[in-house]
Amino acid sequence: MRNLAESKRDVCEPTASLIYLLYTRSYTTPILTTSPVQSPIMQVTLVSSDNENFVVDKEVIERSDLIRSMLTDMDESDRPVFPLPNVNAGVLKKVLEYCDHYRGDPLPASDTTEISEWDQKFLQVDQEMLFEIIRAANYLDIKPLLDVACKNVANMIKGKTPEEIRKLLSFNLVNDFTPEEEAQIRKESEWAED
Repeated sequence: MRNLAESKRDVCEPTASLIYLLYTRSYTTPILTTSPVQSPIMQVTLVSSDNENFVVDKEVIERSDLIRSMLTDMDESDRPVFPLPNVNAGVLKKVLEYCDHYRGDPLPASDTTEISEWDQKFLQVDQEMLFEIIRAANYLDIKPLLDVACKNVANMIKGKTPEEIRKLLSFNLVNDFTPEEEAQIRKESEWAED
């Protein structure tokens, strides 16, 4: 039968060995961390024109100047609900995809004509969707999205005649200018074709 001193030594030895091991090894990460408890991320509910609800992190939708300004008047403990009567669910999904992709990024410079590779892929949609994205970006006041979508349309029509633009963009516009008026407008706008 072992005495009490021997059993204490057996219990303490692994602890002493573990302490020795911890002090003699170099660790790149601490064993114990004391990180503060993070507060839950505030979420916002957006309701599309076809009554579909989207629960979105505040950080994502703050790309919208409209929503950001409305949130300044809200209590942080609330989960605000914003009806968006001018944006349907399909378009809102695309807009939120854009906002989520650029979550936390600084606002891009709008003075460049370049469109990033990701933005080009994002904007590879049919024309109806493209123009709905432009309307939604304008309504929600998401300037970077509005800028890049408009640049995309500008690149589509660059160097095209009015007739080609009508066909390309399928506006179904009727040319109500007389040939003389059209010639006059072209003459006055020669500087724009450079």
